[in-house]
Amino acid sequence: MQSIYWTGRLLSRTIWNGISNYTACADPNVNKRREASFISAVCGFPKDFTRGRIRKGQFGDDAWFSAKFKTVEVIGVADGVGGWRHYGIDPGEFSSFLMRTCERLVSMGRFTPSEPAGLLARSYYELLESKQPILGSSTACVIVLNKETSSICSANIGDSGFVVVRKGEVVHRSSEQQHYFNTPFQLSFPPPGHSGLVLSDSPESADTSSFGVEDGDVILLATDGVFDNVPDQLLITEMRKVQGERDPTKIQGVANSIAWMARSLAFDGAFMSPFAQSARENGIDTIGGKPDDITVLLATVAI
Repeated sequence: MQSIYWTGRLLSRTIWNGISNYTACADPNVNKRREASFISAVCGFPKDFTRGRIRKGQFGDDAWFSAKFKTVEVIGVADGVGGWRHYGIDPGEFSSFLMRTCERLVSMGRFTPSEPAGLLARSYYELLESKQPILGSSTACVIVLNKETSSICSANIGDSGFVVVRKGEVVHRSSEQQHYFNTPFQLSFPPPGHSGLVLSDSPESADTSSFGVEDGDVILLATDGVFDNVPDQLLITEMRKVQGERDPTKIQGVANSIAWMARSLAFDGAFMSPFAQSARENGIDTIGGKPDDITVLLATVAI
């Protein structure tokens, strides 16, 4: 019964957040100028309902943001590395600070739209210079939509990422960055004296891309709790349902469906998940999903 209570609170919050985003997309002048815009929805779950965060911008150790400035829209996700919890460090603080700072920088116009890696870098360096150290590590992925040019610039560090579906087919996707199996690239701030013992990649190492978008494109931005548990074909099948969709309620419904699917498969011990397949390719005999925090940002492009 308790899990049902927390699930209900999570869904109500994600739906409310989504509705607030839809209102901003309803500007009639956008269509007159034929500018591109996102119609987006958010859904997610913490791995542990009893201890996981349910506040805006976070699902467990995952964090996300959505922000606008003039003719630019930006969305992003970050996944705090859970291993820090063994050392008494809250993994969600790092990822949350990173995304909140990105949101503030975008809202103030303190970024270059064509350089999303620079946005991540500025946020990361603010974290390093914080008066109260925020220790930990996080992967991150940011997408910037230039509404005037109908183009996207992206930056990805680690194994969060995005997929773009057009007319039912994948036309763009981020590249996963791994040092070795289950050890993604990550931004880090280790305790004093431990720098040489902790993986720490620079923001400049982010995998970047830029490409044009078309009316009706569907974009999924998510943490690895989704990609590790839901096979590509299932994701694409769900994304096809909102191809060209401008009804925010329907987009929210599919975002919820993808998040629920990832959550269910993560705890299915008999399922050959993408994570289990990758483990076997690396000599580890395993089966089942990978329990994890889950964050889904789903958007369609309207021009």
